[in-house]
Amino acid sequence: MRFQFSLIAIGLEVTMIILFGVFVEYETDQITGTQSLSTHVNGSLDLYPLFQDIHVMIFAGFGFVMTFLKKYGFSSVGINLLIAALGLQWGTLVQGYLYSNGEKTRVGIRNMINADFSAATVLISFGAVLGKTSPVQMLIMTIIEIAVFAGNEYAVGARLLASDVGASMTIHAFGAYFGLAVAGVLYRPTLRKRHPNEESVYHSDIFAMIGTLFLWIFWPSFNSALADPGVNQHRAMVNTYFSLAACVVSVFAFSSLLEPGNRLNMVHIQNATLAGGVAVGACADMVVHPYFSMLIGSIAGIVSVLGFKYLTPLFTTKLRIHDTCGVHNLHGLPGVIGGLASILAIAVGETDRHSMDRQAAALFTSIATAIGGGLITGLILRIPVWGQPADQDCYDDAVYWKVPQRTEHDYHFQEYGGHSHQEIEI
Repeated sequence: MRFQFSLIAIGLEVTMIILFGVFVEYETDQITGTQSLSTHVNGSLDLYPLFQDIHVMIFAGFGFVMTFLKKYGFSSVGINLLIAALGLQWGTLVQGYLYSNGEKTRVGIRNMINADFSAATVLISFGAVLGKTSPVQMLIMTIIEIAVFAGNEYAVGARLLASDVGASMTIHAFGAYFGLAVAGVLYRPTLRKRHPNEESVYHSDIFAMIGTLFLWIFWPSFNSALADPGVNQHRAMVNTYFSLAACVVSVFAFSSLLEPGNRLNMVHIQNATLAGGVAVGACADMVVHPYFSMLIGSIAGIVSVLGFKYLTPLFTTKLRIHDTCGVHNLHGLPGVIGGLASILAIAVGETDRHSMDRQAAALFTSIATAIGGGLITGLILRIPVWGQPADQDCYDDAVYWKVPQRTEHDYHFQEYGGHSHQEIEI
């Protein structure tokens, strides 16, 4: 199967082109009249700066935040680019089919944002299996997961009418638990002890921190892009802004508190500092006041640090789920906190009590659908034909990439504490 990856990738792209030719057109194609066309285009372009921010998050933020592994930087950024590019095309088609009522999908800036959101779901799941899957497996997972994601998002938004503007439940919790389910099915007891390549060096952690900063800076755009223009969108930006800020301070405090010698742990700083953006997403456009957003961010940051410290090794040893990037702590638990926060926000606001039930149903549906879809996907990916890397080849770019010859200088910082997202020796 020497050309398997190339043939599958080309086949998928040819299929996308054909499907776009049959089912997709510009959203402006159905607009008549010079004045109405100009008004529509100008209104749509107002979303473009937010789309740009999200695009940076998807391709630079998610890619670089996974470069902490010392020999897996090419794959972290490169495969991230590959599955995001495929995923946004497939997401456009699947989401368009669900919302077009049998007509052609008319694409514009809003569709591009939604397509990036669908790709983000797979990138979150990618973190759970990082270093342990082949590029072909990731292509297959992208196609399956986005189809399941779109169905769940449609059920939550169009059927349950739940509020989740920043997608705490439909993207973050969904992507995390889908990835954990896949990781559980693909679990290999032979990788139970820490792999020699599953650790960082000084410069790989710095690259990962670049991804963190991109995500942190642009997260208000992620949570507000699809909010109703005006007051709601403004509120979503402000709430996310302060939630993230409070989260950072809490993470630094608890990271120092829990680590020997009160030293900061770079794993916590790279990941848990983003938990506030995830957790505030479901209620970002609600009238919750900045102090409540700060409380949500602080709680999410603390829970995320505790997750990295205690839950990640527990998942590996007891549940047989090896979560490479700790997506459960960054996306899963904060996503659940976000869903619960939205229920509390509705309760405090004394609005329609049925809305609380819809939020609870959305949270349960997203997690259950993710786990079910992830288990099925994991079973499909276990089929030997997809070429899962051998144990000794995990977390190493050289298996799938042409890499420069490594020298001892590449790892000269390792003696100063190269770490893994697994906090203890197993």
